[in-house]
Amino acid sequence: MMGNFLPFFVGLRYSLARRGNLLLSFVTLMSMLGISLGVMILIVALSVMNGSIGVLRGEVLKAVPHATVYAAAGDLDWRALSVHLEAHTQILGAAPFVEGEAVLRFHGEDAFVRLRGVLPRREPGVLDSPGPGDRELFANMARTPDAMILSARLAAELGDSSLGAGPGARAGEEASLLSLAALLERSLDGSRGFTISGFEDFGIYGESNIVLLHLDQAREVLRNDPGATIALRLKVADVMAARAIAEAALAGLPERDSLEIRTWQEEQASLFNALAVEKRVTTVMLLVIVLVGAVNIVSTLVMVVADKSADIAILRTMGAGAATVLGIFVVQGMVAGVAGTLIGAVLGVVLGHNITAISQTLEAWLNALPLGGEVYLLAHLQTRVEAGEVALICLAALLISLLATLYPAWRGSRVQPAEVLRYE
Repeated sequence: MMGNFLPFFVGLRYSLARRGNLLLSFVTLMSMLGISLGVMILIVALSVMNGSIGVLRGEVLKAVPHATVYAAAGDLDWRALSVHLEAHTQILGAAPFVEGEAVLRFHGEDAFVRLRGVLPRREPGVLDSPGPGDRELFANMARTPDAMILSARLAAELGDSSLGAGPGARAGEEASLLSLAALLERSLDGSRGFTISGFEDFGIYGESNIVLLHLDQAREVLRNDPGATIALRLKVADVMAARAIAEAALAGLPERDSLEIRTWQEEQASLFNALAVEKRVTTVMLLVIVLVGAVNIVSTLVMVVADKSADIAILRTMGAGAATVLGIFVVQGMVAGVAGTLIGAVLGVVLGHNITAISQTLEAWLNALPLGGEVYLLAHLQTRVEAGEVALICLAALLISLLATLYPAWRGSRVQPAEVLRYE
């Protein structure tokens, strides 16, 4: 029974015993620190990327529906369909809308906008994170005839100071809308004036040119646009499973074959696919740091094999097999790998959870420096540490460490006792 644990005990003793060879101790310490640094940086970098992607997703979902259901041709029977969908436990809300391109004229200035017609009483139910201000905004829209809600960024860009109005649109002012299809047909009959009733935040990364009208009024403005048909936008319980939830909710409907689903992932596929590729590339690049630590393990064990040749020969003459010797050096090399991985994982998780507070302190310090009035914005940094990613990083580091021990351990197991002891 003792023989089964011999590689572990001897390998552990070699690792923990006080060494007379300072070079071996230094190289072992460097290999452990290299692995610790690589694991820590990888965890922190991925947690920052996860937080940034989460913030980006939240900003995108201010303008893009979780999922949208279209009819293959023509308008959707949204009333009957919304009753059916809202009965599904994973569907949190459903609201009809129509969308098309239009031209907004404000104080003599024209702007191309994306016109969206909505039902004010239903719209708050499909917003990703509606607040009291959103509910009041749409309640006021429902009470105001010919009301129009502008994107906050669009409102800030509108206006002509030369006309005395000053830059930026304000609530209560008038603006007119004409569909782009009517403009291309050189027909100005569909132009109609509306009153700006408020402004909505569609996110930092959302479209900055969105204009909201009552559904019926938007349909009237877009009557020359054949692509402006009524669809149904959905709010789901899990945005990451939006398509699966929508498919399950529509399953069994007689008209299912004539309905199409489009999710926010598909609307923003190019953006989030690029972020996913960037995350994978970053992971591979940072794993190089772990590989540097693993190279130091190889160097350490090669020197240990040369230093312990006599010990190996004695063990072999006492009956230890090649597998036992190989196991001893694998254990010795893995001590640095396991210790480095654990230290790096602990430091990475702690930094990942506290990086926002650290960045705020750093920002305050940088902004206090006399650097010509420049302001450094770091406090917006958000992180999210995912346990699954931490586990995968640790497994990858341990695997790399294990692979690094195999060659020098194999060399140690090939030592011939007769050749070594001949000169002892």
